[in-house]
Amino acid sequence: MRSFILGVLGCSLVLSAQAFYSASDDVVELNPSNFNKEVLQSDSLWLIEFYAPWCGHCQSLTADWKKAATTLKGIVKVGAVDADQHKSLGSQFGVKGFPTIKVFGANKNKPEDFQGGRTSQAIVDGAMKSLNSLVKDRLSGKSGGSGYKQSGGGGAGSKQDVVELTDDNFDKMVLQGEEVWLVEFFAPWCGHCKNLEPEWTAAASAVMEQTKGKVRLGAMDATVHQAVSGRYGIRGFPTIKIFRKGEEPEDFQGGRTRGDIIARALDLFSDHAPPPELLEILSEDTLKKTCVDSQLCVIGVLPHILDTGAAGRNGYLEVMTKMAEKYKKKSWGWLWTEAGTQMELEAALGIGGFGYPAMAAINSRKMKFALLRGSFSETGIHEFLRELSVGRGSTATLGNGSMPKVHTVAPWDGKDGQLPEEEDYDLSDVDLDDDEFLSKIEL
Repeated sequence: MRSFILGVLGCSLVLSAQAFYSASDDVVELNPSNFNKEVLQSDSLWLIEFYAPWCGHCQSLTADWKKAATTLKGIVKVGAVDADQHKSLGSQFGVKGFPTIKVFGANKNKPEDFQGGRTSQAIVDGAMKSLNSLVKDRLSGKSGGSGYKQSGGGGAGSKQDVVELTDDNFDKMVLQGEEVWLVEFFAPWCGHCKNLEPEWTAAASAVMEQTKGKVRLGAMDATVHQAVSGRYGIRGFPTIKIFRKGEEPEDFQGGRTRGDIIARALDLFSDHAPPPELLEILSEDTLKKTCVDSQLCVIGVLPHILDTGAAGRNGYLEVMTKMAEKYKKKSWGWLWTEAGTQMELEAALGIGGFGYPAMAAINSRKMKFALLRGSFSETGIHEFLRELSVGRGSTATLGNGSMPKVHTVAPWDGKDGQLPEEEDYDLSDVDLDDDEFLSKIEL
């Protein structure tokens, strides 16, 4: 009986953790099946929370999100996406942490990050501010509803972002170019190809923007350009292949929605993208630019060069560089400074002059930070960052709620430190047998 009760309790806990919102709530549960129709083809303003059921911050937000949805009912649409289950939607809109709130306004293809607080009142205030801005834009003629209606067939994006490939340009553009390519081989009479076209077009525009042209989507009419399609053994339509310079092409194995295509393209981009540069904090601009441009900036405070020498410091920098490579898909910023160089920064992070090396991760948008409590090693840092990435890390407010003052310093020259030279005293004029001199020494 006890086992049965525990089993029921366990199941109920799992269900309660996953069932954030129900049909009785005013929050619309969104997924890949209804997102297009409900959001992208809508003229309404949407506030959408991307969450994960296991995320503590998401669980804390639930009550306020429901209350805000009820308050905004009939004025602003409020939705939620389980981005842990529907990863393609999260990837499509660049979601990297939980909860992430996006505002889908005039151009549904380019939602904005919600900048307000996380209480029900702050959410409502932020929504009304966005709605007011949308209404003003429409009155001035700057926008006209959903940007998703720009191309035919209900698809978003521009057909110009899908590169038309032929027998003549394929080798130069795809095989000899530096970009990663996803190429659709189609036939004009193919029904599945026609269904894929709006998804392919929407994905092409999103991928072009998010990868800055490093991943491209192309299309080839295989019934016309038979030299290339024959070379790759195209027998059915549509067939999608992935091309990377110097490698054999591979079949695209993902789904055929825009979200699936975007997610695979971003994975390809991340796999081939260089890791973010590890920068020394040399000025206020270095800190602000890196932290403002990144969702999270990771800062290492390393021991003084006299304590470690060049070899020791390079060892710590190598650990940070490896972790930047490991987490490069997160697009975080990575910084380091020498202990005692930026004292205001250390004070704001509560590092306080000892315990080096130390590490902190700053979310400049929320002005929150977390400290590494484990070892300054690949294992310790990985555990620290993994907890933060799933919303489990312990955080605190950064200093007085603003970025601390940073001093301009010279960069490390890569060498061992030099002890300050001691002042030499000339004793040539001193008579060591002088009784007066000796008596002063004895005193």
